[in-house]
Amino acid sequence: MLVQVQLGDICHVRNRTRTRTNQTFTLSLLLVRLVAVSLGCIISHYKRTYGVVYKARDVTTNQIVALKKIRLEAEDEGVPSTAIREISLLKELKDENIVRLLDIVHADQKLYLVFEFLDVDLKRYMEHANASGTPISIDIVKKFTHQLSSGLLYCHSHRILHRDLKPQNLLIDKRNNLKLADFGLARAFGIPMRTYTHEVVTLWYRAPEVLLGSRHYSTAIDMWSVGCILAEMVMRGNPLFPGDSEIDQIFKIFRILGTPNEKVWPGVSQLPDYKETFPQWSRQDLRTAVPTLDDMGIELLSKTLTYDTAKRISAKRALVHPWFADRS
Repeated sequence: MLVQVQLGDICHVRNRTRTRTNQTFTLSLLLVRLVAVSLGCIISHYKRTYGVVYKARDVTTNQIVALKKIRLEAEDEGVPSTAIREISLLKELKDENIVRLLDIVHADQKLYLVFEFLDVDLKRYMEHANASGTPISIDIVKKFTHQLSSGLLYCHSHRILHRDLKPQNLLIDKRNNLKLADFGLARAFGIPMRTYTHEVVTLWYRAPEVLLGSRHYSTAIDMWSVGCILAEMVMRGNPLFPGDSEIDQIFKIFRILGTPNEKVWPGVSQLPDYKETFPQWSRQDLRTAVPTLDDMGIELLSKTLTYDTAKRISAKRALVHPWFADRS
């Protein structure tokens, strides 16, 4: 695949040989012309991990693509494990609600991932809608929530957790179709459940079992994130639980859903970071927190934001929830 990107150097690749003349060097199956246009928030996101994303053009097909350049810190370290994980998962994931990985190039201590290009992420989509004075409609909220659940069902049925769902990782195309992106933290899971690392989901969308230190978690953590994103869309881009630290995040959740106990969440008192001294809040009616959502939507939201992971709704069940019955 030949890709033309805008960023200042011209890269030619031939048979893994490398030369540098007038800032021209060889890379491996890839012709990349780099200049200065990036993908906004996506570029800043990848700067925090291993790389940067650029808008690019396949010069053989004229197709616009997204080119993710992964920085490899040292030659002896090889490709970062997060990148390897992302690649191995994306190669297997072929679904209309998941961003497609088109090509992979590894050369010159850089890894290039070529993805289909989507115009904007959900966060910017909401910001633009609000700025234009036409916040996203409930029909669009239903469509996006259904597509998000559909993409997750595909992942979960292939034994994959996304683990980092947030508006910035949900991309929207020109036809208002939503697709899941950025599997940098995603990980295959098996039965019985493996022990996973603690730090996974961006704070506002993080499930309470993760916040309380559980190292045994499942597809339920993604469904909690679905609920948070659903509420945020309905509330015109305002997060439901906007915590600024882990303990603040926990308390933001408790203030609305009530402080959990063994009755509503069996086993909660055994979680590593659970404290008997937590303030005791009573559960609010979700209609108070999300007043513009109808009763059927509140029911679905409540099922995604259930403390007990065994009772939290699955992606499969969410897709057949009555709230989607009149989805356009």
